[in-house]
Amino acid sequence: MLRELRIRNFTIIDDLSIGFEPGLNILTGETGAGKSIIVDALNLLLGEKASPDMVKAGKKEASVEAFFDTSGHPQLEELSIESDDGIILRRTLAVQGKGRAYINDTPVSLPTLSAIGRSLVGIHGQHEQQGLLRKESHLFFLDAYAGLQELVSSLQEKYQDVFETRGKAAELKEKARERGQRIEFLKFQVDEIDAARLKPGEQEVLEEERSILLNLSRLKEAAETAYALLYDAESSALEKLSAVATRVKEMAQIDRSAEEPLSTIEAALPLLEDAALLLRRLKDKYDIDPDRLAGLDERLESIKRLEKKYGDSIAEVLRYQDTASAELKTLENIDEHREALEAELAVKERDLLDAAEEVSKRRRSLAGKMETLVLGELHELGFQKASFSVSIKKKDAVTASGIDEVEFLFSANPGEPAKPLGKVASGGELSRIMLALKCIEISGDGRSSGLGMGQQKKKKIPPAPSGRETLIFDEVDAGIGGVTAQHVGNRLKAIAGTYQVLCITHLPQIAALADYHLMVEKTVEKDHTAVIVKHLTGGLRQEELARMLSGRITDGSLKHARELLGTAKSERE
Repeated sequence: MLRELRIRNFTIIDDLSIGFEPGLNILTGETGAGKSIIVDALNLLLGEKASPDMVKAGKKEASVEAFFDTSGHPQLEELSIESDDGIILRRTLAVQGKGRAYINDTPVSLPTLSAIGRSLVGIHGQHEQQGLLRKESHLFFLDAYAGLQELVSSLQEKYQDVFETRGKAAELKEKARERGQRIEFLKFQVDEIDAARLKPGEQEVLEEERSILLNLSRLKEAAETAYALLYDAESSALEKLSAVATRVKEMAQIDRSAEEPLSTIEAALPLLEDAALLLRRLKDKYDIDPDRLAGLDERLESIKRLEKKYGDSIAEVLRYQDTASAELKTLENIDEHREALEAELAVKERDLLDAAEEVSKRRRSLAGKMETLVLGELHELGFQKASFSVSIKKKDAVTASGIDEVEFLFSANPGEPAKPLGKVASGGELSRIMLALKCIEISGDGRSSGLGMGQQKKKKIPPAPSGRETLIFDEVDAGIGGVTAQHVGNRLKAIAGTYQVLCITHLPQIAALADYHLMVEKTVEKDHTAVIVKHLTGGLRQEELARMLSGRITDGSLKHARELLGTAKSERE
């Protein structure tokens, strides 16, 4: 359960630490005192969107930290985060840059922080109540009660698969319509590339040859000059080197140390003769051939035309040819592909319909039990003559949520037919209906027994399937008062028998039932605003209840406060 919440530099809060206890924790205080800020801070630990505006003016960073005395959390074990001494969730917000998230001082991603936080805490606020006005949310409540989340998730996967297969079938059908024209077009492209007989690397070779042909005169003149200087002309390099070799040989006959340079010179002579032979061949090669140059220009121009149409290089043109050939083959066999895909689609649609009908069957089988449970709760919450029913109508087609259109029908008055909840429920009625739904959602045993909590008043609420230990109700009492407020308080008190419950309330009838009463107060001193939280006991608690009863503390309101506390005590006993 949540033991301590610490908030620093968050909106108008400087540094605030709040301790919590088991059972029913009640937070009260004047409107605007900062109660909602505390819930907003907890929401941040559950992954709600943050804003730099949440950081207190003049500060660079804000932080929210919560300590839970829970140990051995399975998700943390998977992350190799020790939790034997409890779990500390922490999130920081920065005016500039990104915030950070930690679990037991180990950095984690925001989704991880959110997942762990939501496994420990459930917050039920007025935004959820407003969601009841949309009948689309009613299906979610029914599925949550019926425990159908896994089945619905599987149904959604099947629907997505059918949706994608339908798209492929429609694409093939469209291609079949345009097949004739497309086949002719692709054949033309494939044949055009094929006729060119392109070879990888061919363009570079042709460009090099063309460069040679364009510079034939210079190349021929250079080759002839080099050949003459090396071999053919009078006093050529080879002739002179031969004379050098003769002289050095004479030296070697007298001085053996001349044998080394002689050996080098004699080795060079055949190399130069080979070079002269190669130069002669090049010289003979460099004959002007206008036809060859024209042929190269034509070939290169043909390659450029194909590149302009199909790719920036021969390799890309050939890749396009492969792609076009593959599509051509598909189009030529499209009827066979389409028949196979349509057969596959029919099987998947049948499977989807079967899954949707199975989910619908489960929904309908449990809707009546849900009605009984909700009515039992509503009776406990002051709706003695109310009617509540779950309307399930079949849709024309299967959607991602199945074939059911679910809507809650409600009537608070006897003799009045139940009508769509969003059209007839007031704000106060909506808050109590939400509390009733939450009671059966977290009770966990209604699906097997068919009995509402109102019919099991002496039984404890068993642990929630989600494993949450702390439940937070943010102004679930909006729009109600009197005896109804007492009923709401009793339901919260019943839940607090098993769960740690945090409830923000403006109603003294609910506050009087607290096991642990906290008052939130805002103070202003010298243009500085601060939020403080006090644990109220004894006379201070009576005074707060008196203020809540009449807006000010009087003898009459104090007397009434003592009566409320006395009644709450006797009911506990």
